[in-house]
Amino acid sequence: MTSIGYTLMTEQAGPRELIRHSVAAEQAGFDFEVSSDHYFPWLEEMGHSPNAWVTLGAVAQATDGIALMTYVTSPTFRYHPAVVAQQAATLQIISGNRFTLGLGSGEALNEHIVATGWPGANVRQARLVEAIDIINQLFDGGSVNYQGKYLQVDSARLWDLPEVRVPIGIAVSGRQSCETFGPIGDVMIGIDPEPELTGMWDQFSGSKSRKVAQLPISWDSDVEAATTRAHELFRWSLPGWKVNAELPSPAAFASAAETTRPEDVAEVIPCGNDVGAVVAAAKKFFDAGYTDLALVQVGADHQTSFFEAATAEILPALRKL
Repeated sequence: MTSIGYTLMTEQAGPRELIRHSVAAEQAGFDFEVSSDHYFPWLEEMGHSPNAWVTLGAVAQATDGIALMTYVTSPTFRYHPAVVAQQAATLQIISGNRFTLGLGSGEALNEHIVATGWPGANVRQARLVEAIDIINQLFDGGSVNYQGKYLQVDSARLWDLPEVRVPIGIAVSGRQSCETFGPIGDVMIGIDPEPELTGMWDQFSGSKSRKVAQLPISWDSDVEAATTRAHELFRWSLPGWKVNAELPSPAAFASAAETTRPEDVAEVIPCGNDVGAVVAAAKKFFDAGYTDLALVQVGADHQTSFFEAATAEILPALRKL
């Protein structure tokens, strides 16, 4: 059975708006909500970047039963894994066991602020392995001492543990990351609708676990306006994550996407109010083996009409997949 989620985009809305969006998404019938966790927006035009964990705590109180997830947190630079473990355990308690901890190896955009340098991808993945080990040991209970190559913990303990252990999702992009994180992750987080990626995750994880992806759309009755908005706010996404993970500022993202045209964005992001186009884009992910897909509605001021369309048209059509 497929699950359709909604994305709380901390880069394009303030915390109070995000809380209202979370309630509206639950009322519209979405199955789960994911939240980005950034220090900067990708582009200055997006205009926001509130603290995701504080916002999720409020969301957990404002909503009733919808599942929640970080998409994704990096527990290796800006946050220490012991702090992430404490935040995740607390949020699981507050939410009544609705939370999944989505983790990734990070982006320079958000992690450079602690001024520890930005190493290559192999080192970032090695740090993430150590971080997940620390988080799991803290979730086990008791006092934790840890001396890794990159990360250390001295006599840490979580005094408030939830009744249900927090599942850990891990972002992967290829064979190396699937082989590294498949055996230690509960949930796969991916970007592209590639059946090879989900197959490798199943191979190395040893199970057909939950697999979550994300699909941006720009829903609007005016196709031109939808395309213009998608270009203004989401042109940053086209260079791809191998490039984007290395960029340190919104200005750098703007520069990297300088030659991107509105029609280029419209080729990869459904723009307008064609339900068929959304279904076709979503079908690629489900055909590739994903179980969960979180929609991103581009534009903070265009959420209400999106929720109305989600209830009436989009969700019923997607559930047929």
